[in-house]
Amino acid sequence: MLKNLLRFATAMLLALPLAACGIYVRSDVNHELIGSVHCGSYAWAGAFRGSSPLRGTIANPLNEDRLRSAITAHVPGGAVQPVGSSADCLIGYGIGSNYVIDGAWPYGYGWGYGWGWAGPYVYREGIIAVDLYDAKSRKPLWHAAAEQSLYGLSGAEAGKRIDAAVAAIFSKYPR
Repeated sequence: MLKNLLRFATAMLLALPLAACGIYVRSDVNHELIGSVHCGSYAWAGAFRGSSPLRGTIANPLNEDRLRSAITAHVPGGAVQPVGSSADCLIGYGIGSNYVIDGAWPYGYGWGYGWGWAGPYVYREGIIAVDLYDAKSRKPLWHAAAEQSLYGLSGAEAGKRIDAAVAAIFSKYPR
């Protein structure tokens, strides 16, 4: 009995770091429309380039190219075409971050675990999102966003994180 309990505890401790590395994805589907639209071809819904309000703020053009490449690699059932083509569906995307405050009053603010005062915990939350639209009606079909921070990253490491987030996002794609 004790041996089985020890095996279980060891397995849980080994699995804990793997669970912490998972990417949390939220998704939403337009159930009324998704079944009637066949996305055999895709085009981009837009870009950060040009006169976008994001141009001078959070939009890194290198990360935008990395995100487009990751989407192209993971989008199910077809290749992404130039915007000018007559595609069935449009793909939108976004990268951003914001600060999150956990444990601030009135939620969870109080005495710590038996000693001291537990104050707020502030961290930067990174978000990578992909949206799918019906090209004819321009109505949204599907949205998914992954929590993935790119803070302080560049080059190959940023590319790996973006690709991992997009792979996790498309794992939630309605089949």
